This record gives sequence, structure tokens and C-alpha cells, in this order.
Amino acid sequence: MPDVAVVTDTTHYLPRDTVAELGVGEVSLYVNDGERQEREADIVDLAAFYERLRTAASLPTTSQPSIGDFLAIYEPLVRDGRDIVSIHISGGISGTVEAARQAAAELAESGSRIEVIDSKLACGALGMVVLATTARARAGAGVEAVAARAREAASATRLWFAVDTLEYLQRGGRIGPAQAWLGGALKIKPILTFDGEIVPIERVRTSGRAFERMVKYLRARHDDGADGWVVQHIQAPDVAERLVASGREIFGREPLFVSEIGPVIGAHTGPGLVGVGGIPLGLLEE
Repeated sequence: MPDVAVVTDTTHYLPRDTVAELGVGEVSLYVNDGERQEREADIVDLAAFYERLRTAASLPTTSQPSIGDFLAIYEPLVRDGRDIVSIHISGGISGTVEAARQAAAELAESGSRIEVIDSKLACGALGMVVLATTARARAGAGVEAVAARAREAASATRLWFAVDTLEYLQRGGRIGPAQAWLGGALKIKPILTFDGEIVPIERVRTSGRAFERMVKYLRARHDDGADGWVVQHIQAPDVAERLVASGREIFGREPLFVSEIGPVIGAHTGPGLVGVGGIPLGLLEE
């Protein structure tokens, strides 16, 4: 067992078997549909969730984990004498990382070091950072080296995503600088990224152009040396598979993972999202 445990939150959307294999600690965010609050980790029927989202009069709300949720993960690790690197969704769009810091402060006298890191990312970009961080921890590195790997990976990792419409981001209040694109522009296909908050890249008029732009971005990541790549989607498996096929031609290897984005992010972006990103494979080495 590594001396340093890696903890994250559910907004990475790595495949579930990958999370289990790596032994990553995971704290769940929450989704509230007005009638009940559920842990994102417990919502397994994504098709049913997104079908409800399409017809909902009001969007579900999402919320960060509590300090107690973090303590429930941290305390057993601390009792085992392990240090912790806890890396999370961008603090610019969620209070999750602040809750983690408060929980870590409560354990300041425990004898274990807890390094809490704001990735400034989300979704597959956070997932790639988790893979890089875990690789360093499993190699037996100390907490400072593991945290340094997490920060380096976060700086080197990028994910672009195209959404069908800005409507969900607008209604959910997470639109950020893309607010400037509103005003008769809800029918465009926005291309966005995470950089502390949701940042607009460009806008195209058709799904075909959005697909072409995603492929072009994969080529750019390859040319920049980010040779580990991923594809994510929301209720768009056919488009995702086409992106995977294009990525295989560009990189000459399989993606690190392909997965569907879950309810916490999906409630704010809506169905139809596709995303691609990359990380230098050297950061995934032990």
C-alpha cells in the first residue's frame, strides 16, 4: 500500500473499474432535483437522468460535499498513518476544494500531511491528473513529490468540449465569460474549456463543424506532446466513437479512457456534449 493516498471527487468521470483498480479515495458531490438530494456516486442510470433533464421545467441544482464527507474519507487514511494528496474540481466553479481544505485543517494535528490541490479543471482533465498523481503515489514517492506531480499534471492537461447549446449553462448560472455569447446565440455550438472557470474558445454553427474542431484540437495536443488522450461525452456515444476513431489515427494508440460525464457537470451543460483532451504520457509514468 502506498504511503501517500490520493483522494479526488466524482467530477473526474473516470471509468468505475479504473477508480477501483487504482484505489483512489472519492468524495461525492450532490444533485438536488427539488424533491430529493442524491449523491452523484449513487446515480447509475445516466440515460434516465438525462431524459428527465431534457423535459424538466427547472434544472436540478448541484452542491459540494460537506466537511463531514471529506472527514469520512480522510480519517481512516490518517489512522493508517498515511499522508494524503487530495485534488479536486476547479474552485472557480465549485466549493468542493474549500470544503476539502477545511476538513484537512481539522486534521492538522493528526500527524499526517494532507495536501489539498485546486486542479482548476474538471471532467476528463481532472481524471487525467488523477491518473498522473496516482502513478507517482504507487511508485512510493513522498507526499511532496506526489503533490508536485499533481500540480505539474494540472498545468499540462487540457480538455475542450463542445455543447449543443448555451441554454443549460445560462439557466444553471455557470456560463462564466461565455456570457458574452448570449443574445440570439443559443443556437450556436460553443466550444469551451476549463481554466479555473468555464472559458469560451470559439463558436461554430453546426455539429459537423464542432466535430471537425474537436479532431483539429486532438491533432494540436498530439503536436504539443500531449500523447495521452481521452474522449468524453453526454448521451452522444456515436459521436464519441467517431472521435475515438479519429484519435487512433492521430496518436497511433488507444485513448487513456472513454467515458460519459455524470449528473453534476451534465446538469449544467446538457446532453449532447463531446469533449477531447490530452496529457503528456511521461506524466503518467511512475
